[in-house]
Amino acid sequence: METLLPVMTARSSLVLLCLLMAFNHLSAFYLPGLAPVNFCEPDQRNDECKSEIELFVNRLDSVESVLPYEYTAFDFCHEDKEKRPSENLGQVLFGERIEPSPYKFTFRKDETCKSVCTKEYDASNSDSKQKLDFLKKSMLLNYQHHWIVDNMPVTWCYDVEDGQRFCNPGFPIGCYVTEDGHPKDACVINSEFNDKDTFYIFNHVEINIYYHVVENEALGARLVAAKLDPKSFRHTDASNPDCSGPPMSIKNKLEGKIKIPFTYSVRFHEEKTIRWASRWDYILESMPHTHIQWFSIMNSLVIVLFLSGMVAMIMLRTLHKDIARYNQMDSTEDAQEEFGWKLVHGDIFRPPRKGMLLSVFLGSGTQILIMTLITLFFACLGFLSPANRGALMTCAVVLWVLLGTPAGYVAARFYKSFGGEKWKTNVLLTSFLCPGIVFADFFVMNLILWGEGSSAAIPFGTLVAILALWFCISVPLTFIGAYFGFKKNAIENPVRTNQIPRQIPEQSFYTKPLPGIIMGGILPFGCIFIQLFFILNSIWSHQMYYMFGFLFLVFIILVITCSEATILLCYFHLCAEDYHWQWRSFLTSGFTAVYFLVYAVHYFFSKLQITGTASTILYFGYTMIMVLIFFLFTGTIGFFACFWFVTKIYSVVKVD
Repeated sequence: METLLPVMTARSSLVLLCLLMAFNHLSAFYLPGLAPVNFCEPDQRNDECKSEIELFVNRLDSVESVLPYEYTAFDFCHEDKEKRPSENLGQVLFGERIEPSPYKFTFRKDETCKSVCTKEYDASNSDSKQKLDFLKKSMLLNYQHHWIVDNMPVTWCYDVEDGQRFCNPGFPIGCYVTEDGHPKDACVINSEFNDKDTFYIFNHVEINIYYHVVENEALGARLVAAKLDPKSFRHTDASNPDCSGPPMSIKNKLEGKIKIPFTYSVRFHEEKTIRWASRWDYILESMPHTHIQWFSIMNSLVIVLFLSGMVAMIMLRTLHKDIARYNQMDSTEDAQEEFGWKLVHGDIFRPPRKGMLLSVFLGSGTQILIMTLITLFFACLGFLSPANRGALMTCAVVLWVLLGTPAGYVAARFYKSFGGEKWKTNVLLTSFLCPGIVFADFFVMNLILWGEGSSAAIPFGTLVAILALWFCISVPLTFIGAYFGFKKNAIENPVRTNQIPRQIPEQSFYTKPLPGIIMGGILPFGCIFIQLFFILNSIWSHQMYYMFGFLFLVFIILVITCSEATILLCYFHLCAEDYHWQWRSFLTSGFTAVYFLVYAVHYFFSKLQITGTASTILYFGYTMIMVLIFFLFTGTIGFFACFWFVTKIYSVVKVD
């Protein structure tokens, strides 16, 4: 930690490598590590290809509620005999619950109006009425199915504005026509949905599966797309469905009995132009946000160039002249004419107040910073794409656990440099303070999810596993890092610290701590707010996020912007003879998290349609976790930048 230059040099090389990989993966979407599955007709089946196509069902979610539910929570057609596929840690944390379904297809065998099951409800039966009420409530909140074929989402494609076609990796359970005859959500697609105060359930799906024949025809074919159209049919005969008749309607105030037959049709189409490696392209290309992303990047680059110019002007002109003048001073009379940042050289490395807390924040921030860098690097290579479900969260959690050593080392190193001696308290706080706050918030949110019966609730066994990773791996690694941090000598400062603190003169408004901190977070937030919109969309509006090349570029811009904005304000404060730079540098760039919080509140009220107390509490509970992580991340960047800057400028000044 004597200098940050080797770290920055290594990071720069990683940046160049990852940028090259990122832009290569923007054009063609291929996921390393996932092997294609070959399919063939039953009479050609062998060890290299299979004929049966399985359809898996995932959790159901809604943009109007934060609470996702398992497929089995609804009274749909179930497959009880088969074993559900195993889930990784990331899938469990995200609440994904993939299960087998009764929908079975044979390759290249078309089916028309095939019956799956029939559900019967009786309004006089309390259990039956409860199931039907839950189904109606889910249709009212526009809950959507998520089906998977060959590790690929079954999409519902429909026309949107400007003649574009949007492919949604989910389709609704049904829809509702209000008491005044206003169709909600998907009810607008069919003019027959016109009965007032009525629910319409999509009990029939027309599935179209597209395949591409492998060049070596002996291997069979590979699936490249799966699309469906949801339909609603009452069926002329419920016991022998024929996919005809009026829509399957359910009166809001239902009396008596009702039968709902579930059916499907499937057709296979050969697709010669789309290959397996690019089979996700039609989904991703239907999300027309690329031009907005480029606008965001250009906007951020303009801010970076502006800040870089300001910092360069300070470093090359002002500081160069100041240092040259100071180094030419030989007489005491000249030395008395010193002003600005040189006057505080005897106090610039004075230990800050609450040095224990600052060192703990720096240790946790370093852990998050390295974790983010490595995670984005793997994401740029394609390993953490939407096709590899749960991989992003799994990678982040595992990296965080394994990076306890640098967290303990940085915290101990700076705490010792601040003159601290309570090393046991320091290492314990580094291990438990910030992770404990995140876990406590997460646990409270999980209790709410448990109470609501949501699939996003983490099972007790998984919570125990997370605690085991924390206590048995992360904490010992933090102790190891702290041991080496305390064992080394304190960071050697380039100038001596005076015994008596220098009095800080009266500050003008813009050099006072609070205005400077508030101003410091504006520009970094300006670089990321567009990217932040897409990230929040992927989390709360259930849209796919796949543009990790753009995200890595914005990450680098954020690091540069936080560093330059903090250095700029730090220099202004030093010129005003205010030498309390440690906490100020951390809070200046860390204040970007406050703007993040304000934007999240604005996003909740202006972009989301979330209703219900539980959903609101969950939204802000999880948002606070993200804000804390972002605060530690950006604050650490600002501190390291200022530490390098202050060490650099005072190391080249001759001090008698």
